[in-house]
Amino acid sequence: MRVRNISRLLGLVGLGALGFTLQASGAELINGIKAVVSTSVITYGEIESDVALVAEDLYRRYGRQPAVFQEKVDAARRESFERAEKHQLILHDFTQKGYSLPEAVIDEVVADEIKRYGNRATLTKTLQARGMTFEKWRQQIKERFLVSQLRRKNIAQETIISPHKIEVYYQAHQSDYRVSEQVKLRMIMLNKGDEAATAGGARELAREILAKLKSGAPFAEMASIYSQGAQRTQGGEWGWTEKSVLRPELAEAAFQLGSGEISDVIETPQAFFIMLVEDKRADHIKPISEVRDEIETILQQQESARLEASYIDKLKKETFIRIFDY
Repeated sequence: MRVRNISRLLGLVGLGALGFTLQASGAELINGIKAVVSTSVITYGEIESDVALVAEDLYRRYGRQPAVFQEKVDAARRESFERAEKHQLILHDFTQKGYSLPEAVIDEVVADEIKRYGNRATLTKTLQARGMTFEKWRQQIKERFLVSQLRRKNIAQETIISPHKIEVYYQAHQSDYRVSEQVKLRMIMLNKGDEAATAGGARELAREILAKLKSGAPFAEMASIYSQGAQRTQGGEWGWTEKSVLRPELAEAAFQLGSGEISDVIETPQAFFIMLVEDKRADHIKPISEVRDEIETILQQQESARLEASYIDKLKKETFIRIFDY
């Protein structure tokens, strides 16, 4: 089912065949007003057109679960309306504060967007398929750019996260940074192939490699020569590996080895393996030094979300908004 067909069904017949319906149906509703933000209008059609972009994917994933599908579509509608409302609130704020941008700047932004389509002719064909004019598309690009600039001014300010905040977050979320027992692993893999003779050859080769390793041949060198695994060029290196990552028969052998020990030849239905455990470490919590940057990013995102919520709440108090429910 193509997106344009889903869009038509969303707007006109309510996608009853897909398990969800509009609260009312028909062109009257799809062209109806969902909300007024200052002097700007958000229509039901805009929301349904936006939802149509994700409806196909939602149907593929949840089409056999009508109740869940309905819930996901309703959530998509709410998110679409919230985005549209924020968009109009910020545009109104841009106008109210008397901001302006030279049209030359907008022309540059539009030119960059056209490059994403290759050229203007390709863009025009794409817009025609969507039922949109170039002028309307240009206006959307302009508005999106204006909104991004004002969001950056009011929301995306550089936020400095103090070491104390990072420490507090780390202490409160240590379970997020717990790591199961690990081995630092190198591995040689030899595929069996389809025929028994090939499998026999792989078995014998694995035994020969193991004998060379026990005689002192460097594991990384043997892996780079003989292994058929994806890590061959890295000398068979897997790095620090948890038990859950490995096949059960490999995990059992690897975690019974001591540091510096080499396994026997291990056979699975598809291949033969030889493993070297270079080091081991027990179940532990990552030290804060390893996760400091990750925590700082999380806290910055949280602060940006807080600033956005505060900014939007302020705009809602200052702007006329009326929402219509049918």
